[in-house]
Amino acid sequence: MERIQQEKSHTSPDNKFNPIFASVQNDSEDSGHRDFLDAPSPYRLKPDNTSSDEALKQIRTANTVSISPELFEKLYLTPQKAVKGDLRNTFGNPTPVALIGFLLSCTPLACELMGWRGAGGSGAATLGAYYFYGGMLMTLGGLLEFFLGNTFAFVVFCSFGGFWFTLGSTLTPSFNAYGAYALDPTKPYEGLTSEGFHASYGFFLLFMGLLCLLYLVCALRTNVVFVTIFFGLFFTFVLLTGSYWQLASGHVAAAANLQIASGAFAFLACLAGWWIVFAQMLASVDFPFQLPVGDISHMIRSGSDRLQDKDRYSA
Repeated sequence: MERIQQEKSHTSPDNKFNPIFASVQNDSEDSGHRDFLDAPSPYRLKPDNTSSDEALKQIRTANTVSISPELFEKLYLTPQKAVKGDLRNTFGNPTPVALIGFLLSCTPLACELMGWRGAGGSGAATLGAYYFYGGMLMTLGGLLEFFLGNTFAFVVFCSFGGFWFTLGSTLTPSFNAYGAYALDPTKPYEGLTSEGFHASYGFFLLFMGLLCLLYLVCALRTNVVFVTIFFGLFFTFVLLTGSYWQLASGHVAAAANLQIASGAFAFLACLAGWWIVFAQMLASVDFPFQLPVGDISHMIRSGSDRLQDKDRYSA
């Protein structure tokens, strides 16, 4: 009741304009159905030199700024924080592009590692995808995340873009990565079966696993789907490392089993990736329903919040 009385007390005597709700005009015969953007009132939403269409566009743009932390995290895969500038409202979201580059490289590779329908060859059949999907799209997406101020997504995408470029170049004969281990220079493919190549390449996969472990810890501030992706990738690289080292030791059967297991974990990571890409695309077109990604950012309080509490208590 008090709220209604306050609104009535703010209503002008001629009952033509309600300044409490500046977007509401009374369409009475005396008002002549005036456009509220052109109404001569101190509560106008546009300056004199701005058209009504331009003012409406500004209103719509302003409305897109206020999104929930959960939606922001779903779209950008990073907790929401204040950044300078307005680039997030000016350009599109690059996150789905980078994720699609990852998925169209990793999903076929996972199937090849598991040997589905006779696939094999350490992923050599999809070499082009490593360059033009995994490497190029993830690096491009990472650089765009950099300009938007999303540090975590920028580092993740660019580092994995580098991984796909590295994998592609390792399997490309002109780079001579495995040819350097061949006893006969005229038969560089023999290097793929050498002990030195398998033992050496295993170290690269090992430290990729370490990198994924770091990302997994950081992802605990995002959502369940992102945690699942890095959980799967961590075990993918660890098991692949074991597979290469078993090959270097001559244990072919054990290496094959470890490779299949690594493909299974990679496939798990890809399933989570497809889920979050679908969720982002639905959100980008404002679809009537949204897919949950399991927000867990509230489970671990941010360092800035803890610092504010500390300052509040010490004051």
